[in-house]
Amino acid sequence: MQFGHFDDEAREYVITTPHTPYPWINYLGSQEFFGLVSHTAGGYCFYRDAKMRRLTRYRYNNIPVDDGGRYFSINDGGDVWSPSYRPYKKDLDRFETRHGMGYSRITGERGGLEASVLFFVPVDVNAEIHQVTLTNTSDAPKSVDLFSFIEFCLWNAEDDQTNYQRNLSIGEVEVEDGAIFHTTEYRERRNHYAVYGVNAPIAGFDTDRDAYLGYGNRFDEAVVPHSGASTNSVASGWYPIASHHLKADLAPGESTQYTFVLGYLENAEDDKWEAPGVVNKAAAKELLARFASNEQTDAEFARLGEYWANLLGSYTVSSTDSKLDRMVNIWNQYQCMVTYNMSRSASYFETGMGRGMGFRDSSQDLLGFVHLVPERARERIIDIASTQFEDGSAYHQYQPLTKRGNHALGSGFNDDPLWLILGVAAYIKETGDFAILDEMVPFDNDESKAASLMEHLKRSFDHPLEKAGPHGLPLIGRADWNDCLNLNCFSTTPGESFQTTGNKTGGVAESVFIAGMFCAIGPDYAALARRRGDEAEAQRAEKAVADMRQAVTDHGWDGEWFLRAYDYYGNKVGTHETKDGQIWIEPQGYCVMGGIGLEDGKAVAALDSVRERLNTPHGIVLLNPAYTEYHVELGEVTSYPPGYKENAGIFCHNNPWVIIAETIVGRAENAWEYYKQIAPAYREEISEVHRTEPYVYAQMIAGKDAERHGEAKNSWLTGTASWNFVTVSQYLLGVRADYDGLVVDPCIGAEVGEFTVRRQIRGAEYVITVTNSGGKGAALTVDGESIDGSVVPYAAPGSTVHVTATV
Repeated sequence: MQFGHFDDEAREYVITTPHTPYPWINYLGSQEFFGLVSHTAGGYCFYRDAKMRRLTRYRYNNIPVDDGGRYFSINDGGDVWSPSYRPYKKDLDRFETRHGMGYSRITGERGGLEASVLFFVPVDVNAEIHQVTLTNTSDAPKSVDLFSFIEFCLWNAEDDQTNYQRNLSIGEVEVEDGAIFHTTEYRERRNHYAVYGVNAPIAGFDTDRDAYLGYGNRFDEAVVPHSGASTNSVASGWYPIASHHLKADLAPGESTQYTFVLGYLENAEDDKWEAPGVVNKAAAKELLARFASNEQTDAEFARLGEYWANLLGSYTVSSTDSKLDRMVNIWNQYQCMVTYNMSRSASYFETGMGRGMGFRDSSQDLLGFVHLVPERARERIIDIASTQFEDGSAYHQYQPLTKRGNHALGSGFNDDPLWLILGVAAYIKETGDFAILDEMVPFDNDESKAASLMEHLKRSFDHPLEKAGPHGLPLIGRADWNDCLNLNCFSTTPGESFQTTGNKTGGVAESVFIAGMFCAIGPDYAALARRRGDEAEAQRAEKAVADMRQAVTDHGWDGEWFLRAYDYYGNKVGTHETKDGQIWIEPQGYCVMGGIGLEDGKAVAALDSVRERLNTPHGIVLLNPAYTEYHVELGEVTSYPPGYKENAGIFCHNNPWVIIAETIVGRAENAWEYYKQIAPAYREEISEVHRTEPYVYAQMIAGKDAERHGEAKNSWLTGTASWNFVTVSQYLLGVRADYDGLVVDPCIGAEVGEFTVRRQIRGAEYVITVTNSGGKGAALTVDGESIDGSVVPYAAPGSTVHVTATV
């Protein structure tokens, strides 16, 4: 069942009913100011950090779900309703939400009045714009009252929801020339404030929530919209809000338009006050002046469209499969940019108050956006590397506002260091910027401990070698990629973190997965060393990779698939010798990606086992059989019910590793089938099962052991976005950057018979036309000349290179 449709030409998903199975959201913003908005106007916004600079309030786990957001209420002759359906839930003659690239437009029509609200964050502006258009579609004049509504958060989102003994006394606002200023704590320790204004005269305002709603009322019972008049309340403590009242007289067929601006402003410490006790509002007035006319607003919206059109032109495909094209050209790349901005901090499943930017997460996210914004990828690499320690380990997370490591979570996730090598290699392949390796980067953000980025990579490479177990495999530490496989934890206390509780010491828990990673990523470290003229280091690295491959071959094979790990006591994890958790997905993909088992048949055998034991119509589950009891020696993975999350759920993040592995062994049909199983556009017709958005990936889909097999959770912010784009663009379609040229090596099902990829890189454009029979090993011509191999050398900037590939 579908609840809308794709509009590929407009780069939009069009939702035609408010009754989706779950709130379907979009992200606003591309630089420093961001918002989340659902198809019924729920959500919130913030500046840079969803925890420390939250502008508006949102309540997770709310009943009804998704109540609270940006509401525009209409009183049309006593009929009170909203174009967003919520909060009044009045039947609408027409409803439509269009989620586009960095904007959403919600339109509702009722009783001969159409109301449309465009939400967007302009490029380079720290503000959210709400452009409201009212149109009288009836044959009689109308007099309409319009009321805006947002609820301010008291900046720190966590403190806002916990510290009521203070927060119910400190809320402060100011009203000036119809604009509402949120100034809580500005008098004391803050130099920032918010403003919500509109480019039209107002008939009234409210800044106190109880005055607007009426004490004890729900949003749909708000007394101000129902009475048709604001109270001009000024909040003093309690719950500050911002609401404007505007009156519109509309002749039949007439429209009127308003621009509301919700902005974030900062003043220098010595420029906080216009006069004693009077907030310096000059910056806010300049901001409001930028949107004084609707023509100015239209121009900023057009600039946003140009921004996204330019970004998304770096990699495009044209094929006979519209679902493939829309995923590659629009939605997968768009989601990659959102994960670049958010990491795992703010979604409808992440409150933005816990995790910041992840060392592992952001290094992988980089793979999906480096071709879009390489200069920002460079900055992100430096930020990530700065949270590394001198022994090669790293803070697992850092805060986006401060860019400093998260001490509460700390270090000890032993896969983290290797991801930095992968991200840096991807950046250099894209840009040719080897100079980044000479950048001086601090350890633990301490400039006195700075070393070259190449030295950081060396310590990343050496970390799993220096922390190896009795089988020569890397020690797992607190966890590897799978945060829920906690082999040194032994947690028996309710509520404590499985990852950060005092781990046991002296154990020999090893990760076959990290070993596979090392074998896949290590060759890039060797290549970087060689290109810097350090042949001895390159050879040392290559020998270490060869030794690790042998260690996996000798100690990481279970007979039909790769083991997952060895536990604290040295017992096998992921073996046919145990009742549950016999086979795990991660090592089957990454060990093959690391070149293990390609010559002796183990790679194909492992992938055959994946197909037999782990595959389902909704994707490949993480392990099988699911755990049915808690194993204290394995940790959080066994705490989930069977079929959910890490306990045999379908992790859309690691399905791509199997897809890539299938292309490595040349099985195009398997790879293509696996891709379609989890790609959102191919799941749109089962949205009532899938539940989350049909235009972006989810982290998890419930596995075959779950009560609701096929139901997705944790959409938007997931490494799934980058890995699936890497998979489809670089391995299925087969066009990927290397150090000296583009590799053209497609391996996709015969169903995609012909396609053309346009790839912009290093100032040149490559037009690659593929005739595909579903195999592997393309014959290439470049500008009409046949070439040997699969690498098309980089051309001079400004060039257009025509490549044909026949598979």
